[in-house]
Amino acid sequence: MAEKSELDIVLERDPAPKSRAEAMLFSHGLHAIKTYRISHKLYEKKVYLFARMINYISKILTGADIHPGAKIGKRFFIDHATGVVIGETSEIGDDVSIFQGVTLGGVSTHKGKRHPTIGNRVIIGAGATILGPVTIGDNVRIGAGSVVVKDVPPNSTVVGIPAKIVHSETTTIDLRHDDLPDPIMKVFIDFCHNLTELEYRVSKIEENAKTKPDDKKEIVHRPPK
Repeated sequence: MAEKSELDIVLERDPAPKSRAEAMLFSHGLHAIKTYRISHKLYEKKVYLFARMINYISKILTGADIHPGAKIGKRFFIDHATGVVIGETSEIGDDVSIFQGVTLGGVSTHKGKRHPTIGNRVIIGAGATILGPVTIGDNVRIGAGSVVVKDVPPNSTVVGIPAKIVHSETTTIDLRHDDLPDPIMKVFIDFCHNLTELEYRVSKIEENAKTKPDDKKEIVHRPPK
């Protein structure tokens, strides 16, 4: 069985294109990946100037800034390319999907490894930011708008700022990155439940205080003889 091309991946994961021709002509994500592949080959041959030139032209045409030094695996998919930034020392595995506005960025100025390493079959939601030389395990889902600054174990779902693990055992490619658990909302709901329980207990204490007889002896005032 022949390996799927990146055009096949676009048609598989993006429901918008109605034909192969439409995907080939108008998918900015596909164009960004194709031009990256060319620039990366030049970068590996140390033809840095031409590699960066292709990267620069691609950024203007597609809206994605993928450094030619980044290492990206097979069947990579970008759904909308606008605002995507992938740094020089980023490493991305196979079957990874990302959405618009995703940043794989660095947090230092040293020349070594300073960008994320992404495992296989990872989904990164729109607007998510992953910073520093962190490692994202296989089969991870990162919710839209999340900020990841620490390693994420395989088979996990993370959301929030900073991102926290909200689910484990993600084993299939699922492009949903919006309907994910919200850890902040969960804490808020738990707080409301605890507050309601506390109010109920206080009301019971007040009711018991009203109905309980007074333990003090009644003082009788007698008129003087």
